[in-house]
Amino acid sequence: MDLEQARFFMVEQQIRPWDVLDPKVLDLFLSIPRHDFVDESQIDLAYADIELPLPHGQNMLHPKVEARMLQALDVDEEETALEIGTGSGFGTALLASLAKEVTTVELYKDLQETAKQRLEHFANIDYQIGNAIQDWNDGEQYDVIMLTGSVAEVPQRYLEKLNLGGRLAVVTGKAPVMTARLYTRISQDEWDIEDIFETMMTPLVDAEPKEAFTF
Repeated sequence: MDLEQARFFMVEQQIRPWDVLDPKVLDLFLSIPRHDFVDESQIDLAYADIELPLPHGQNMLHPKVEARMLQALDVDEEETALEIGTGSGFGTALLASLAKEVTTVELYKDLQETAKQRLEHFANIDYQIGNAIQDWNDGEQYDVIMLTGSVAEVPQRYLEKLNLGGRLAVVTGKAPVMTARLYTRISQDEWDIEDIFETMMTPLVDAEPKEAFTF
């Protein structure tokens, strides 16, 4: 399989047609080898339009979903970013290529250890282990926050962790339709909300919709 050609087709046939037109985002997906972030058995699927399975029931996001969320975040080189869910490390590499510093939090230590090996050439990533579904209580504020799994409801604590002008990208709701949203902090207690697109995404652990009781 020609992986370079597959990467080009991923950008031209999946990502660009999904209204991802920001040159810096397109260039990132062309320059960072996605196949370096998958298991050897999945290399032939590294550029396919699917969620690739990871250990512990987690998934690697669709390339077009990750690209469109990244475009909406519009990360600047002087900004700090928080990623909830390191996963394969590919999204971490994208953020670290754009932001000044990235803090990435993962629930499963073995997942993050594998990602760290793939990200060893990045010097601007702080790796943390923990369950961060409601909050990552590190006392820090961030310019950019990205949740790499869906949530039934957006945790208020993450909105409050944004600096003024900071942006949060998240997929929220429940099957069969979820919505990717961008929250931008415009004052101490106000956030602008933009619906970006509809999609489906595996929920973060402990963020699944609660079952409704019927009588």
